[in-house]
Amino acid sequence: MAWDIWTRNMFAWPLLTVEMWRRALEMAALPSPERLGPNWCTPNRLALESDGLRLWDFSIGDADVPVLIVAPYALHDAQIADLAPGHSIVQALLQHGCKRLFLAEWKSATPATRHFGIDAQLAALNVAVDDIGAPVDLVGPCQGGWFSLVYAARFPKKIRRIAAVGAPIDLEAACSALSEPVEQTPDHVIDRLIEDGGGIVSGRRMAPLWPREDSEVRRLVDSLQLEPPFTSPPAQAAVAAFQRWDRRVVDLPGPYYREVFDRLFRENLLARGAFPALGKTVDICALDKPLFVLAGEHDVIAPPGQALAVAALVAGVAETALAPCGHLALFMGRKTIENEWPRIASWLTKE
Repeated sequence: MAWDIWTRNMFAWPLLTVEMWRRALEMAALPSPERLGPNWCTPNRLALESDGLRLWDFSIGDADVPVLIVAPYALHDAQIADLAPGHSIVQALLQHGCKRLFLAEWKSATPATRHFGIDAQLAALNVAVDDIGAPVDLVGPCQGGWFSLVYAARFPKKIRRIAAVGAPIDLEAACSALSEPVEQTPDHVIDRLIEDGGGIVSGRRMAPLWPREDSEVRRLVDSLQLEPPFTSPPAQAAVAAFQRWDRRVVDLPGPYYREVFDRLFRENLLARGAFPALGKTVDICALDKPLFVLAGEHDVIAPPGQALAVAALVAGVAETALAPCGHLALFMGRKTIENEWPRIASWLTKE
């Protein structure tokens, strides 16, 4: 079904949901393409590896408080944070004062990790934080944003500051291209999706459910904030890196996918201060850490209403900013990287 239907009228989503899920389930019989991991554009070293997580060290110096980017665990891999020169939040943070910088990359699910839920991911992140040495500052792009808030609420003594960028926080504050289809999806469809994958939700099966622009050129323009015909060598390199990243998909453990589906998108437990996390119910409303929130004015994945609502929920001082862009441009857009991320880096390096 053509994605231009969605771009013209997002209220068609409830009518499209059943058909989209049917298409996703039909892809169960198709073999997954060979996966290659992120091709980082910034020098780094592998600092730690566990069953579900890799910790990458991008540091170029020392700092009193290290910064940890918590990549989203969703459809695509962690290269969203370090796509190409001029399109990398890693490089922007390093260049503007965050000298000790790490990134948590979530691994694609395997039969050995198919039983992992949110608690397993929180535990893995906790090991990474301990390995780096607390306290740390967290930077959470997209779904890494809500996950960072949950972790900070569960382990407040290990966190100094949190920056959440393009993160869905209060799902009742605004409608999005994801929250409405979730509301329309019956439980048995999710169960079937997980069962057909042997406990794993295939990224390839999920790809048709994500909103896309009606043309590849428009997707490149919106995401990278470049103008066609993309003839300069830097633009060509960025386009090639984006297309490789866009083709790579991540498989998710069934329990993790189900818990995010229910707890975040359906029940809105994060905004309600009732999110289960490693044996406790955490309340981000009690979180008194400094918070920076960046939203995209045209973001349909985590619209400003959902992302900025956290500023009124937490107990700590929150700064907010609104960038004139869509979702992916918050992390990959040349203009957003130049204009917004230096401000985040400056905020992170405050005493």
